[in-house]
Amino acid sequence: MDVLEDRAARLRRCWANRAPSPQPAALFYCGRRVGPFFGYSDTWQLIVNTGTTIVTFLMVFLVQNTQNRDARALHLKLDELLRSVKPARNKLIDLENCSDEEIEHIARAISGAAPAGERASEGDPAGQTSAGLNGGAIA
Repeated sequence: MDVLEDRAARLRRCWANRAPSPQPAALFYCGRRVGPFFGYSDTWQLIVNTGTTIVTFLMVFLVQNTQNRDARALHLKLDELLRSVKPARNKLIDLENCSDEEIEHIARAISGAAPAGERASEGDPAGQTSAGLNGGAIA
């Protein structure tokens, strides 16, 4: 797995923030020129379609790998922020590793399933900040 990650990292560094290259246009032009030579036969179409499918699959893999890496980094940063804020709930750290039922239970608790007075009496900052978001004063 490390080999794939190394290759994906090299591709990200190589292709990130680069201007579009002329290779795709050149490849398209060559395909258009070679097509009549083969009479746009079924074999020619099969080769072209197979090539584009492989390139599409590899690009999807690269994009998904990059998004997963970015999401992981974002989760780690948010976990660090939660650890550094004293009144924050430590239950929210590593929330992405919880089951769907646990996440739904926590979402209901945060969204207001519990009465607002109950949250404020527990010293929950969510009760204070939600009033601020609704136009009320932040305590």
